[in-house]
Amino acid sequence: MDEAVERRRFLGLTAAAAALGLTATVAGCGTLGGDGGDVTLRLVAADYDLTGGTTTKKYWDDLVAAFQASHPGIKVQVQIESWDDVDRKVAELVEAGQAPDIAQIGAYADYAAAGQLYSADDLLSIPVQANFLPPLVDAGERNQTQYGLPFAASTRPLFYNADLFEKAGLKAPTTWDELAAAARKLKDEGVRTPFALPLGPEEAQAESLMWLLAGGGGWTDDSDRYAIDSPANVETLTWLKDELVGKGLTGPVAPGKLNRKAAFAAFARGEVGMLNGHPSLLQEAAKQGVKVGQAPLPGVEGPAKAAMGVADWIMAFKQNGHRKEAGAFLDFVFSDENVLKFAGDNDLLPVTVSASTRMQGEAEHASLHEFLKALPTAQLPPVGKTSWAKVSETIKQDIGKAVTPTGRPADVLNAIARTATAAEAAE
Repeated sequence: MDEAVERRRFLGLTAAAAALGLTATVAGCGTLGGDGGDVTLRLVAADYDLTGGTTTKKYWDDLVAAFQASHPGIKVQVQIESWDDVDRKVAELVEAGQAPDIAQIGAYADYAAAGQLYSADDLLSIPVQANFLPPLVDAGERNQTQYGLPFAASTRPLFYNADLFEKAGLKAPTTWDELAAAARKLKDEGVRTPFALPLGPEEAQAESLMWLLAGGGGWTDDSDRYAIDSPANVETLTWLKDELVGKGLTGPVAPGKLNRKAAFAAFARGEVGMLNGHPSLLQEAAKQGVKVGQAPLPGVEGPAKAAMGVADWIMAFKQNGHRKEAGAFLDFVFSDENVLKFAGDNDLLPVTVSASTRMQGEAEHASLHEFLKALPTAQLPPVGKTSWAKVSETIKQDIGKAVTPTGRPADVLNAIARTATAAEAAE
């Protein structure tokens, strides 16, 4: 049997075992430094500490110390950079011919397209590779080969201010009509922003995708081809324009000028009735005394069939030739203990089947259980396309125009679709 076919078959069997809780933790020992002495791996990683502290550094320091203790011959040097800088700094290193061995950043597709990355097949043991959640594997592939290894993930349920809902006699909506009715009731009760719809340039490509998926569309079709101006997408944006924005239910700031950060801050101050949530908002809302209710995103006729997922990525560069050493380190990174530690510390979701199963059963992570339930069937943006960077930027700048009083959703989506066609042709 062809080796690749055999490996895929084994991956499928191992994934099934992981789902049943049968996958063992992989953290092998041994000397991989080679005959020439120690190998030093350079890792550039993003800083997830929202308070300016050192929790990310401590995570990597502890992980590296444990790895080096069980892998004599391999040293790991870690460089932590802010999210504002990390992607640019890695790009500069690669451009200068000084690629790190491993980078934990926001995107992998350009490096994969340039042939600069090892594939998951090159790096990981089969049990580790098979343990990733399927939607994250799909999003990490380019031309059906996985190069992006998911490092952290999240999904987006509906958040609502539980005290405002109780005062208004409301329950969590399950359909768009129920959501609009709840927003009208909240407006009547004097809530400043019944539903926050941040379609400003900060994160509009994701905020809009949640609605498109709930309406049966998305940025791509089942074949991973762009479907930006599909009838379903036009209908979704038309509903938002007419039934939420046009009826004054999205607050005093126009959606196209409202960024997610500002919407989250307003929710944490108790000024927002509902929005599509993110794990990072839970702690801030709790600090300010806002009780958060969670529910699946509403859809046209019931809860949305697909939620949006997002992931950050870790990858290994070929330049220094440290395939075996990088693979051993990444196997260690994806042990349950390390995956759960990072996810739990940062209110994010584990990227593996076994760690997700464990977190789902732990009461201390109850606030993340709604997120976890959506992840196995979530759909991610088309991050494996090198054209996505250009398309995403266009969406950020333009999608908010579709829901303005004079906006025409079909025209806005058609223009973005033309950008996508041109960007894909240039790949």
